[in-house]
Amino acid sequence: MLNNLDALLKRYAKVITSIGINVQYGQDVIIYAQIDQSPLVHHIQDAAYDLGANNVMVEWQDTHTARGFLNHAREQDLIDQPAWLTIRAEELMGRSTSRISIISEDPDGFADVDPDRVSTYQQSYQRAVKAVREATMNNDVAWLVVGAAGKEWSQKVFPELEPEQAQARLWAEIFKTTRIDLDHDPIQAWEQHIAELKEKADWLNRQNFKALQYKSAVTDLTVGLAENHLWEAADSVSKAGNLFVANMPTEEVFTSPDARHISGHVRATKPLSYSGVLINDIDLTFDEGKVTAAHASTGDAVLQQLLATDAGARSLGEVSLVPDPSPISQSGIIFYNTLFDENASDHLALGAAYPFNVKNGTQLSAQKRAELGQNDSLIHVDFMMGSADMNIDGLTHDGQTIPVFRNGDWA
Repeated sequence: MLNNLDALLKRYAKVITSIGINVQYGQDVIIYAQIDQSPLVHHIQDAAYDLGANNVMVEWQDTHTARGFLNHAREQDLIDQPAWLTIRAEELMGRSTSRISIISEDPDGFADVDPDRVSTYQQSYQRAVKAVREATMNNDVAWLVVGAAGKEWSQKVFPELEPEQAQARLWAEIFKTTRIDLDHDPIQAWEQHIAELKEKADWLNRQNFKALQYKSAVTDLTVGLAENHLWEAADSVSKAGNLFVANMPTEEVFTSPDARHISGHVRATKPLSYSGVLINDIDLTFDEGKVTAAHASTGDAVLQQLLATDAGARSLGEVSLVPDPSPISQSGIIFYNTLFDENASDHLALGAAYPFNVKNGTQLSAQKRAELGQNDSLIHVDFMMGSADMNIDGLTHDGQTIPVFRNGDWA
């Protein structure tokens, strides 16, 4: 047990609200959380109100309830989302409501649900809340994804421990990776970390590579980069001009690929938890920007459904660089959670690109961004493919090859 858990949760909440979404006076906030995370949620609410928030709302979630609905609801009810869902999404984004998503659920919680039913519901839900998805992808609002130690998730990560011990251990790892357990001020530590990642993004922007070449024992992939692409690091800027950090933890720098120019083969190096199902050993072949062959050792049906979401689901919307010596990678822990595992490994994202990853992208139409090479889709799903033997080269427009990563680390 963590004897000081409540004090650490309070500290976590302060970082989430001040560095994460950077609450401004009079701002609305919505928190998405599992019902067993009320202690953290209440601390976040208190911290947000202390910073001057206007209304801090909570949308409670429960895997048991969701699983029951997915298993037993009529097919039509998986397709037809209630009208109020769209109205609420549009109203929330119309008020520039900041978003906090607390990830704590069982990564394999929907393993016993028909993947077709999961896919049907996910697609209809994403269409219904299009306003939220677009505002988030466009950085119109401040948004943040953070972790919390749910019981089932903890047991998945540390199956050798008793449930209470596993949960305490996962909380300890979360606090470590988010700089909450440090003796000194975690806010100062975050500011320093953000500055260090920004240096890497600035260097990559100066290079203006045409493409990246990835090579390891299991991957040989060339990914073109979008015209006028921009590398970003930990911090982003909302439409109102306020800095925020979208992921805690974060160890990545990322940009937009050119979805028309991707070729080769890539194999995932960590499991992906998607829609409550674990997908292991993802293996993809690309040609002319599209996935032409795909396989997974487990969860393959869900992977195929994911790729069939729409035309953009078969291409990439993000390339992200994470050094293998990063703290999360060196912990040796597989978290079965994309938020954490993607910050232990280079990763790619199937689906939509972030508009802000090209110059003036948030002011451009979808058609104009497509002409620069940006992908569009209902989905944006990261999968991990980095390793200690990964070499990455940047290809310049004048034919040079510049080392970016050697043996999994910055060259």
